[in-house]
Amino acid sequence: MKVRVRFAPSPTGFLHIGGARTALFNWLYARHTGGTFILRIEDTDAARNTQEAVDVILNGLRWLGLDWDEGPISGDVTGPSKGDRGPYFQSQRSENYQRRVEALLSHGLAYEHEGAVKFKMQREPVVIPDLVVGNVTRELTDREKMDPDFVIVRSDGQPVFHLVNVIDDLEMGITHVIRGEDHLTNSAKHIALFRAFGVEPPKYAHIPLILNPEGTKMSKRDKGASLMTYVEEGYAPEAVVNYLCLLGWSPKGNREKVPIQEVIELFDLPQILRHNARFDLNKLHWLNGEYIREMTADRFHELAVHALARIGIDTNRFPLDYVKAALDTCKPKVKLFAEVRTFADFYFKDEIDYATEATAQDFAPEAKPRLQQLRDALAGLEKFDADTLNATFKALAARAGWSIGLLVHPARLICTGRAVGPSLYHLMAVLGKERVLQRFDRALSRMG
Repeated sequence: MKVRVRFAPSPTGFLHIGGARTALFNWLYARHTGGTFILRIEDTDAARNTQEAVDVILNGLRWLGLDWDEGPISGDVTGPSKGDRGPYFQSQRSENYQRRVEALLSHGLAYEHEGAVKFKMQREPVVIPDLVVGNVTRELTDREKMDPDFVIVRSDGQPVFHLVNVIDDLEMGITHVIRGEDHLTNSAKHIALFRAFGVEPPKYAHIPLILNPEGTKMSKRDKGASLMTYVEEGYAPEAVVNYLCLLGWSPKGNREKVPIQEVIELFDLPQILRHNARFDLNKLHWLNGEYIREMTADRFHELAVHALARIGIDTNRFPLDYVKAALDTCKPKVKLFAEVRTFADFYFKDEIDYATEATAQDFAPEAKPRLQQLRDALAGLEKFDADTLNATFKALAARAGWSIGLLVHPARLICTGRAVGPSLYHLMAVLGKERVLQRFDRALSRMG
């Protein structure tokens, strides 16, 4: 039996980090087994669904690299996955639900009640076999014993979650339902519906909840709950994926940084941990720094350029070699790609805004003669590489009897507009002689 799994989010808000982890575990299991990963948008609640929320889901999965394997070809969905296939939308499958409801009614397994349709729930306990939790026996509550039947079509004609979820899983041939443990309470109803349709339910694997640092279920209000937070703050997708893998699953040897291909090889449902996972933003931040530190130059360039584009800096205006050289000076400093702005935006600006806290000291009138001498020394250089610049600064300071800091600090401010940044001599070499002299001239003119 070929494995077929699905991720079925509702487009009613942002993509929760717990939902992203559920999508990841389904994707991992499909890739581990050579199976199929399906994306299905549960959008039957027209009053709450928005296209913006759909886009958030699709873009979030793309950012994580979770490609899905099948779906209708749609001109309205832009290239999400293999063959430009979009996800399945429940709103486009209403005929399937109507046909199945009529079958239940005709076999006496459902009945109309006050304009709605209710399913005749079995009265005996339901055993839920679960590959993570183990066998769970679901008894009827005292309230359910009086009326265990439940609505499957509301009085307004809209099918409810329990019904459409089961019908889609049935018709799409889903073999394993991997979802959060908070859905375990729904499983008895779903199993009963599968059996009413004459089929055995898929195998269930309810994965542990993600808790916030205080130890309660991570809600939408908690910091870091939205996947887009990590996109906007400049986390590397591979670091976020790696961290999500560790929320409820663990490789042998207590390792934390595990390449995704190795995770795919190791991942299996019996290895999912039983206890809830506590979210640790500091650990994710550390892991992100490790990924950036070990990242190839090309991958760093790619993510850094995207980060700059998000703040309106178009690196396409500059030669590729210049862009790469500029970003190379930032790599040792960056722990989040949102920090690229601090360490690199000055490379791509025609005019620099100086940090006011440093201007008063470094641009004091008595500094002008020193900086004029430095400017003249730089203008006389034939080579403008880091080693030559280093030697020039030191020679001028030694000859004049100045502390090297009296040249380095204002030179950094002149070139970058900030008091901190990449190695001064390397960044000046990247900027090039012409840009550096232009920035010195502008700064000197400000000093009167």
